[in-house]
Amino acid sequence: MGDRTVQPDLTDSQWQRLLAYGVPSDAAEGEVLFRAGDAWADLILVETGLTEVVRDALPWMPETQIATIGPRGFLGEVGLLNGQRPFLTGRVVAPGRIRRIDRPALQRLMAEDDELCDLLLHTLWARREFLRAGPAALSLKIVASSSASAGLALRRYAERLDLVYTWVEADDPGNAELLATHGYRRDDMPVAIIQGEPLSNATPGEVSAALGLAYTNDDETPADLAVVGGGPAGLAAAIYGASEGLRTVLLDSIAPGGQSAATSRIENYLGFPFGVSGDTLTDQASLQALKFGVRVFAPCEAAALEWAADPLALALADGTRVHARAVIVTTGAQYRRLPIDRWDEFEQGGIYHAATPLEIRQVAGDPVVVIGGANSAGQAALALAANGCSVRLVVRGDGLSAAMSSYLVDRITEDPRIRIHTGTRVTGLHGDSSLERVTLSGTTSEAVECRGLFCFIGAEPATDWIRQLDRDDHGFLRTGTDIVRLDPAWGSMRRAPLPFETSLPRVFAAGDVRRGSMKRVAAAVGEGSSAVASVHLALSDLPG
Repeated sequence: MGDRTVQPDLTDSQWQRLLAYGVPSDAAEGEVLFRAGDAWADLILVETGLTEVVRDALPWMPETQIATIGPRGFLGEVGLLNGQRPFLTGRVVAPGRIRRIDRPALQRLMAEDDELCDLLLHTLWARREFLRAGPAALSLKIVASSSASAGLALRRYAERLDLVYTWVEADDPGNAELLATHGYRRDDMPVAIIQGEPLSNATPGEVSAALGLAYTNDDETPADLAVVGGGPAGLAAAIYGASEGLRTVLLDSIAPGGQSAATSRIENYLGFPFGVSGDTLTDQASLQALKFGVRVFAPCEAAALEWAADPLALALADGTRVHARAVIVTTGAQYRRLPIDRWDEFEQGGIYHAATPLEIRQVAGDPVVVIGGANSAGQAALALAANGCSVRLVVRGDGLSAAMSSYLVDRITEDPRIRIHTGTRVTGLHGDSSLERVTLSGTTSEAVECRGLFCFIGAEPATDWIRQLDRDDHGFLRTGTDIVRLDPAWGSMRRAPLPFETSLPRVFAAGDVRRGSMKRVAAAVGEGSSAVASVHLALSDLPG
C-alpha cells in the first residue's frame, strides 16, 4: 500500500493536529487493535512501532497481509465513518505507541479542520477502492446468477453501498467445479460468504445486519432528524441537516440513490458540463453525507409513523423503532409495472427498471426494448446503444417531445442503433427460462427479439405506509398551504404548517413524494435542502 493516495505523507503540522484528537496508549507486539467483525473501530494513529492489516484466514485460504503501517501513518478506511464492522484485522508487529480517535472525536475533526477532513476523506475513500481490487474482497463473496433477480438485487445493494466484495457468477461454466466442491445448489442462491461463513438465500437485509449496517441506536438518544428515503431529496436533506448541527439518520429500504441511481447519464445537472451518471452522483453524495456525520442505514424499510409530542417514532419493517424529533419523508415513488402475463416471472430475469452498468452488462450486444417517453427512457436507450445493443424505443404517445428534453430527442433520432416506435405498446412476453421476444401492438404490430426489457413508465408515490397524512387522489403528500385536512395534533400548536411540512407537525416531505414537486433530480435536491430550514423552525418551537 505504497501509493500516496492510500498512504499519504503528512506534514509536521498536519500530524501534530491529527495527534491532538487521539487518546494515547502503548501497543505491545501481537496486540490486536481491531478485529474483523468488531462492533466498531477507531481511527488508529501510529506514533512509533509497526502495525499490519490482514485479511483473516478463510477455510480455503490462509491469512493474507494487506498492508503494513508505520510511524506517522494511520489505520482505517471509509467504513468507519458509518459504523460498518471492520472486515479486516489490525494488529501490532513491533511495539510502540498509538493514538485512538473514536467516532465523536473523528466527527469533531471533520467539522473543525477542513484540511485534515479533506485529506482523511480522500485517503479513506482511496483505500476502499484499493481494497475492492485486492484479496480483501474475498472477505465477502456473493455466489449467484446475474440473470436472477435475487442475485442482481444483492449485487446492486453491494454496489450502491460500495462494499468490498467478490462476485462469483453461477452461470459461468468455469465456476461449475467450484460450486460443486462447496455444495452450492441453485436453490441456495444467492449465497453470501461473510468471513468464510456461508449464508444461503441471502438478502440485502441479512448481509446488512452481518456487516453492522442495520439500524442501531447505541445510546438510545433520539435523532434530531430522521430522513426516510435515500434519493436525491433524502441525501440533500441529510447532508444539510447534519452540516447544520442536527444529529441525522438516513434510512432507505434498498440503498442510497433512489431512482436517480438507475439513471445512466444526467446531462443537464448543474456543475457537470460533460454529464454525470446517477450512480456516480449517488456515490459522491453518500460520501458527503458520511463526511458530515450522517448515519446511513440500508436496507431499512419504514413501515409506520407514530406521532408524539416529542420525539416521533418510526417503526421499521423488522419491528425496530427509530425515534427522532423531526422526520422528512423522501421515499419517492415505486416503479410502475405493466399488466402483462408472465411479467412477474420475467422480473426474475429479463425485465429491468434501471440501466446502470450493472444491468447493461447483462444484455451488452443483444437486442433490447426500452419502454417510456421521458428522460430516463431516453438516457437508457442511448446508454444501451453505446454498449452494442440494438434498441427499440417504444412510446405509447405520438412522439418524444411531450415529456423528453430536446437534447435527448435530437440524440436519439440521430442514432442509427435506436428504432423509435410511437403509438405502440408492449403486450406480450415470450421465452422459456429467460426473456427472448416481446409482442408490440399499435402503430407497430409484431413480435421482436428482446433479451432485456427496460421499463421506464413512471412510478407511484411510496406513501402507503403513512396513510394518516393528507394525500391527494394519486397518493402524493400535501404540504404547507396545499394541505386540505390538518391532523388534530395541530390543535395544540401556535403556528400553521411550514413550507414542506405535512398534515402532522414536524413531519415534512420533499422530492417526488410531494404533491406539486417537479420530478427532476435538481429540483429534488433543492427541496430536500430547503425542507431542513423548516425543520430548524419547527424544532425551535419545542421546549428545551
